[in-house]
Amino acid sequence: MSISTKITAPVLMAVLVTAAGCATKAKNVDASYVSPVHYQSFSCRQLSAEAERISYRVQDLSGVQNKKAANDAVATGVALVVFWPAVFFVKGDNAATAELSRLKGEMDAIEQASISKNCGIVFQRPDVAQ
Repeated sequence: MSISTKITAPVLMAVLVTAAGCATKAKNVDASYVSPVHYQSFSCRQLSAEAERISYRVQDLSGVQNKKAANDAVATGVALVVFWPAVFFVKGDNAATAELSRLKGEMDAIEQASISKNCGIVFQRPDVAQ
């Protein structure tokens, strides 16, 4: 095994581990399924209030998620270009990602309940914090 092969193998392994472990940007986190049945007993006013509450939390978590994704991208860049042990600073997805996914699912369920009750609530889907 040549010296370049000995160096290339660990670097390649670090790249693969890093690419698989990077945090996902908030806009790319998929909604997990939440049944709209939970919200069927809510009035239109309650649905609106709950949607607003969840929307604020989604915005907060989106900022956290995007910061993690940016930090992971920087650590990956450093690992690839300068110092391969920087790969250990890549955090990946965690509980915040799971909560963001769940909250997006809740918003979908609230929207479905609102539609079935003819509440007329307008659900805008702006881009989450970039």
